[in-house]
Amino acid sequence: MDITRTTVPGVGVLHHCGTRAGQRFGVMVDDAERRSLLIYEPSGDPDVPRQTIVMDRDEADQIAALLSDRSVSDRLAVLERRLAELTEKS
Repeated sequence: MDITRTTVPGVGVLHHCGTRAGQRFGVMVDDAERRSLLIYEPSGDPDVPRQTIVMDRDEADQIAALLSDRSVSDRLAVLERRLAELTEKS
């Protein structure tokens, strides 16, 4: 993935992202620490998003957890199953 970071004076920091398949999106982190997910048309203006989704910090954290390797709750569930297996054997 190609990611570029740009400071937007008076607004925040914009991260433009491009996938191998040519899809484009951005993440704007404004000065109030809200995150906006910007979706761009593949062949449209690279500076004008087709859609903007604004999220509070906790909402962005939830999405980040979904996109990570495995969420904390998934990892905890694996540990709980393993603990149950170990205690059954004793």
